[in-house]
Amino acid sequence: MSLRKLAEAAGISNPYLSQIERGLRKPSAEILKSLARALSISAETLYTRAGLLDEAGVRHDVPEAIAADDHLSKTQKNALMEIYTSFVGNHEEEKT
Repeated sequence: MSLRKLAEAAGISNPYLSQIERGLRKPSAEILKSLARALSISAETLYTRAGLLDEAGVRHDVPEAIAADDHLSKTQKNALMEIYTSFVGNHEEEKT
């Protein structure tokens, strides 16, 4: 996805997104949530990939597979990610 299309899908300006990309701006949590929605990934996954959260046992191949599946709507992708992260969280709690 191009920077321009991502900015449009997230509802933010292209120059602002460019500044975020270059490290000139630090986006708010709301902007990050908008970007995650536009990318059809969970905000948690975006935060983890950005290095803002620890891994917490999330396998990258599962969220990537969900995000890449063209047969799923955004709503379905978000629901699957919520279910997956809830299972991973519960699994990690059972280990301790």
